Amino acid sequence: MIEIREYREGDLEALRGIWNEVVREGEAFPQLNELTAEGAREFFAAQDFTAAAVEDGRVLGLYILHPNNVGRCGHQANASYAVSGAARGRGLGEALVRHSLGRARELGYRLLIFNAVVENNARARALYERLGFVKIGLVPGGFLYKDGSYQDTVLYYHTL
Repeated sequence: MIEIREYREGDLEALRGIWNEVVREGEAFPQLNELTAEGAREFFAAQDFTAAAVEDGRVLGLYILHPNNVGRCGHQANASYAVSGAARGRGLGEALVRHSLGRARELGYRLLIFNAVVENNARARALYERLGFVKIGLVPGGFLYKDGSYQDTVLYYHTL
């Protein structure tokens, strides 16, 4: 049974490892640099909510939730999701997205917005669309791959 809960200090190294795995793959996250131990501590603490997906004491995935904008647009949330390569294909991504929708609502957000879903990330896009996210549009060449090529990104929103 997988539990999705707020992260704890003892989760930091596992969270960092999973986050950095996705950064190294270079296919979904915009970050170029991996998190250091201290950087991870600061980064995850700075979010409105950082979730850890835990099974039998092992962290298998995470999400971060934070404002997408400020002031008059501060009611918009943004989130990022990461699942350990060893745990992919088990529905964990869907559980994380569903949990984040509820948590964003609890935090008072009215919308969850994704600014840059890589267009050829078919599994993520199918999941978001199945869960009711609405495609807003396309940003031509919005994502830079490690090989120097560009891929379009898709914008989505979900009303909370």
